[in-house]
Amino acid sequence: MIGVTGSFGSGKSTVTDMLRSLGAHTIDADMICRKLMLPGKKVYRDIIKRFGKEILNKNKTIDRVKLAGEVFNDASKLRLLNSLVHPEAIKEISDIAQRRKGKGTLVIDGALLIETGFYKKLDALIVVRAGAEDQIRRLISVKGITREEIVKRLRSQAPLKKKLAFADFVIDNSGSKKETRTQVKNIWEKLGGSGVPYGRKSKTRH
Repeated sequence: MIGVTGSFGSGKSTVTDMLRSLGAHTIDADMICRKLMLPGKKVYRDIIKRFGKEILNKNKTIDRVKLAGEVFNDASKLRLLNSLVHPEAIKEISDIAQRRKGKGTLVIDGALLIETGFYKKLDALIVVRAGAEDQIRRLISVKGITREEIVKRLRSQAPLKKKLAFADFVIDNSGSKKETRTQVKNIWEKLGGSGVPYGRKSKTRH
């Protein structure tokens, strides 16, 4: 099981897509979190209980923009939200990984693999890096949020320097897609490709 992480806007999803094209089965941790926040789910009820119905859309779904506006302006609220969502997300991902055991390489795309401690379950961790301005430019284009909001979210995550200390492999995504793809292929080959496990048990974990 391989993890792909990096700061907000670094391009980890792009790297994950490239690994999928090489034959990996992938899990998007953010998508798991989104599903857990749907009406009827335990996490949904817990969030409404703690943050109030003011964060709901007219159709009773959680307004993620409103919720983000609250938590990224208040560190204590962000910690609370994470405490409600992350344990359930980790359980869900672990269950999927268990069901797919022995069925080839599984890649987990997650921004907070280090912060949640999930990296300890991985065979290898890839950290994707990019220049700060590259990240901001991509996020403004794709997410449609302001520079100020992007900076707040980046500050809520572990610094890149800290993430790099946990990396088995680092991908520099500040160049062209072709350059990134070459790095991904090289790492895939080093990992054995075609689902051959890397063997994290032989490494000393942080």
